Amino acid sequence: MEFRGASVYDEGDFYENFTKRRNRPESPNNIIEKPILLELLGNVAGQRILDLGCGDAEIGVELLQRGGASYLGVEGSRKMVEAAAGNLEGTTGQILHSSIEEWQPVPGQYDFVISRFVLHYLADLSSVFTKVHDSLVPGGKLIFSVQHPVLTSSTKSAEGSGKRTDWVVDDYFNQGERVEPWIGKKVIKYHRTVEEYFKLLLAAGFMVEDLSEGTPSVHNFSSREEYERRMRIPLVLMMSCRKMG
Repeated sequence: MEFRGASVYDEGDFYENFTKRRNRPESPNNIIEKPILLELLGNVAGQRILDLGCGDAEIGVELLQRGGASYLGVEGSRKMVEAAAGNLEGTTGQILHSSIEEWQPVPGQYDFVISRFVLHYLADLSSVFTKVHDSLVPGGKLIFSVQHPVLTSSTKSAEGSGKRTDWVVDDYFNQGERVEPWIGKKVIKYHRTVEEYFKLLLAAGFMVEDLSEGTPSVHNFSSREEYERRMRIPLVLMMSCRKMG
C-alpha cells in the first residue's frame, strides 16, 4: 500500500516509530534544518505565523516564546493534530485539521508562512504557492524546507538499511512522482529540481531572497564521524521568499 500526504502518520505504529526517529539526538531536522530556519526567520516578535504541515507544532511553541503574536498550524494527520494540540496547550497557538490542498487562506493575514519538509509530498505545488502568496501581507515571507532534490531524484538509496555513506543520484531531470520506502511503509513524494522550485515561486509572485542547502555546522554535532558523513551530500533545500508590495 502506498500513502499520500499525511495519511501515513495515522497508520498503525508508524507515528511512534517516526517520533523516535525524529527526536533522536542527531536528527538532521534538529541539528541541520532548524538552526537555519530560525536564522532565516530572524526576529518574530509581534509577527503572525502560519505553519503548513506543522506536525506536532513544537516549532510553534518556540516561536510564540520568542514573541510571535499568533501561530496557526495546518496539519492533515489526526495523530499529529492531537500531539500539536497537547504541545500548544496553555499558549495562544491554534491548530487546523486540514490537508494543505484543502486549506483556504484568508488574504493578507500572515507575516510569515513556514513549512518544514512537507512540500515535496504535494503534487500541485503551483496552486499552494499561489494560496500562500495570497495569505501573506505585502512584504511577508514564505520560508520552507524540502528534502533536497538530489535525494528525491532516486529512491535507490532509501532501499538500503543502516547509516548510508554513499547515495545514488539518478533521473534528476525526470520530475514527478516517486514511491519511497520509509520506516517500513511506502510513501509518495514528488521530485522537483532546484530550478523548478525557483520557477514556481517566481510564477506565484515571490522574490527569492535566500537559499540554503543545509551546510552542516560542526558545532552542532557530538560526533565528528556523523558530521563528516553529513558533509557528503545535502539533505535539505531551504528558500526564503518575499511577497512584493
